[in-house]
Amino acid sequence: MTPLPTLATGKVRDLYAVGDDHLLVVASDRISAFEHVFPTPVPDKGRVLTAMSVFWFRELADVLPNHLVAWDGPAIPEAFRGRALLVERLDMLPVEAVVRGHLTGRGYADYRRSGAVCGVELPPGLAESARLPEPIFTPSTKARPGEPDENIDFDTFAAVLGRKLAEEVREASLELYRRGAARAAEQGLLLADTKFEFGIGRNGLVLADELLTPDSARYWLADGHRTGRPRPSFDKQHVRDWLVGPTSGWDCVSALPPLPPEVVQATRERYLAAYHRITGLSLADWPCDPADLRQPAGGLGQRGGAGDRRHPHRDHDVPRSRRPAALQPR
Repeated sequence: MTPLPTLATGKVRDLYAVGDDHLLVVASDRISAFEHVFPTPVPDKGRVLTAMSVFWFRELADVLPNHLVAWDGPAIPEAFRGRALLVERLDMLPVEAVVRGHLTGRGYADYRRSGAVCGVELPPGLAESARLPEPIFTPSTKARPGEPDENIDFDTFAAVLGRKLAEEVREASLELYRRGAARAAEQGLLLADTKFEFGIGRNGLVLADELLTPDSARYWLADGHRTGRPRPSFDKQHVRDWLVGPTSGWDCVSALPPLPPEVVQATRERYLAAYHRITGLSLADWPCDPADLRQPAGGLGQRGGAGDRRHPHRDHDVPRSRRPAALQPR
């Protein structure tokens, strides 16, 4: 196979051009903290991110169209199999959509300062990790590489996108969060918060990037949940905690140090546990046949769904369901 042109290399993902209309998104085992990449990879991390994104893109395809075309088949180079997605090329929105169902992280820090998160006023006296009365939409900027994102209020978000598109993004994000949180709850998990990314395709708004993975969402165990303190999560928080602790020796300025084997192993186990808990599947079986993803199969084999071979790139792909009336362009 002729090498694909490289478009970009990110902290975790690499992008390759596939013709004029598609991209190959390859998830590596790289792991980052505070906008820097560790020299030590976490084995299987890229496969978990890819497999979980496919699961959720299929699970939530009826909420909003997504960019996924294929995750296996002739369009995926063998060297990238299990870590790559063939996706539709989009005009990506220059902002990120964040939904919070619990008060934690930077949202909790903002609340302590102002009683609000991204301009959304919240009841007084909420403790860290508290469940919010309703999920809230708290967008952020999409910073340049090496710089942190910044929380913004909805009016600023709307000024960037235009109010009509901003409202559509907010509505879609809240519904995606509610559906994801309900599925996680069935598996004994709380979806504390998550970020979504969107682009514009030929027919309007499209869900893109990754979806409800341990890199883009914060999952907590529901059993024993208590407020007033940070909660252990199925993501890279374990790595961050080690980095800012006394044993790493990091001075907050130098390049990140190598990760100790025990931190790598504990982090890998958290990623694997998140995938297994959410999907009920083992990563050892990935990539798998679409029928094994335990999804409602009503749309399969229709409009380019699994089993449809009309598109040369599509071998295993997702149903592209019609957007619900509430999310149709107004």
